[in-house]
Amino acid sequence: MKKIYILSLALCVPFLSSSQGKYFSRDGKIDFHSKAPVEDIEAHHNQVSSILNTDNGDIVFSMLIKGFEFEKALMQEHFNENYLESDKYPKAIFEGKIMNFPDVDLTKDGSYELEIHGDLTIHGVTKSYNMPATMERKGESLHGVSNFKVAVADHNIKIPSAVVDNIAEVVDVNVNITYQPYKK
Repeated sequence: MKKIYILSLALCVPFLSSSQGKYFSRDGKIDFHSKAPVEDIEAHHNQVSSILNTDNGDIVFSMLIKGFEFEKALMQEHFNENYLESDKYPKAIFEGKIMNFPDVDLTKDGSYELEIHGDLTIHGVTKSYNMPATMERKGESLHGVSNFKVAVADHNIKIPSAVVDNIAEVVDVNVNITYQPYKK
């Protein structure tokens, strides 16, 4: 756990030069669902780190691939060793920006529809994504959710022909994160 926190802070140091307008989370949740003809696969990650800058709309996510948990231990092993090669590519990173940032005021309580654009790096391959999100502010905390799709081939993830009917070509990704103000 300490390694995850240190890794996350190292990635985010440039975002934290001043704490004003900065929100932080290190227990965000990302789930993915693969619906294929033979089997459905789900995985959950509950230690996702993120920083949101409410001064300019910048947003960063970082997580260790090995943090995904599966229902079956064998699925988790295959995911880490054969598909994501998590020893070689240990983390996933998203660096983006809220595109409609000038139109929302995240300093006031309320719910806001966001359009986020950024680069997602998985398995050593970076691809640009546009994704919708909803951000709700209550008091000092911000809670965000998003759902988007990732094509495994876009990140050079090879699925062996023997299990091609077990794993979807496109997986659904769900993000659920609560931010608190960053305090030095």
